[in-house]
Amino acid sequence: MSEHKLPAYLTLASELQTAGLAVNPAELHGLMAGMLSGGLSLTDKSWQPMIFDYTNDGMGWPAKPLQLAQTTLEATVAEFTSSAMNISILLPDEEASASLFDMADGVAEWVNHYISGLGLVGAELRQASKDTKEALADLEEIAKLGIDEDDDLEEQAQLLEQVIEHIKVCVLTIHAEFGQKPEKPKAPTIH
Repeated sequence: MSEHKLPAYLTLASELQTAGLAVNPAELHGLMAGMLSGGLSLTDKSWQPMIFDYTNDGMGWPAKPLQLAQTTLEATVAEFTSSAMNISILLPDEEASASLFDMADGVAEWVNHYISGLGLVGAELRQASKDTKEALADLEEIAKLGIDEDDDLEEQAQLLEQVIEHIKVCVLTIHAEFGQKPEKPKAPTIH
């Protein structure tokens, strides 16, 4: 288990809202995950100007939300570079008193911003493999997700969980093709 953890949804939501930033935690995490999947550097701060442009008309962020965004990025990098082959998706949850509709909206926002993140870093999606193009097409369909109040909500909750698991597979597929891999330490040369 990594020492890097995503911040709590409510904590991040509060800081982003207090700072007047035009992004919620699901959108921010999706954007960052998309940027990382598209080839964003794992080691520099090149993500900051892109996030500032996207969320705050190019203006910098206050220290606390910026620190939470850094924590979010570090946790996401740790998941992408771990051998566990599992990622988290930061969504409104029970702690945030989120309804099924809130969670479904969060999923759609996360996916939309993930796709935007791929575009922000200029991922060459036209040259992508067939599997990656299929994963991206699935995500584009998922981004249109919605739940009807007249549907069986228990069944919809189960389906939403399945959709979230499918999103993770799609994201890992895209990241495997375009995302940067951590540099492996070079073995010492023995003379």
